[in-house]
Amino acid sequence: MNPLYERQRAVTVRPARPDDAEAVRAIRNHAVEHSTALWTLTPLSAAEGAAWLAAHLERGSAFVAEAAGEVAGFAVFGPWRQFDGYRHTVEDSVYVREDRQGLGIGSALLGTVVAAAREAGHHVVVAGIEAGNTASIRLHERFGFRHAGTVPEVGTKFGRWLDLTLMHLRLS
Repeated sequence: MNPLYERQRAVTVRPARPDDAEAVRAIRNHAVEHSTALWTLTPLSAAEGAAWLAAHLERGSAFVAEAAGEVAGFAVFGPWRQFDGYRHTVEDSVYVREDRQGLGIGSALLGTVVAAAREAGHHVVVAGIEAGNTASIRLHERFGFRHAGTVPEVGTKFGRWLDLTLMHLRLS
């Protein structure tokens, strides 16, 4: 059998637990330090990472993908904006460990997040994606997300201006 297929099949997505905090933080901090997926320059400390995950665990909105007994990626959804009028809209975030990308893990995670947001009664999921991140844009398109617009030069990282592509998926 194809070894790539075997690795994809061996991926399990499950609700995150508090003991996943360090693995999730490592994946998140790698994205902070090496990509434009997160528009911050500040990695999370262990305490900050645990608190960040705890907030998602309280909402039931955090999931991890396990492969070969290790956390290979994570996904969360959370409030898109803090005002009451946005209470039925959430934003998703999906991150896959660099050495596990291209194996279908992002798809497994995004599918789980979309299903969980729908089950929680949300109306829309929004994705804010750095416009040059074509892999994330294609992933979201495969799940039915539609392009809502691109806002030019609204962020900066690594000495360059970044454009933000907004995508949305209506759940109900």
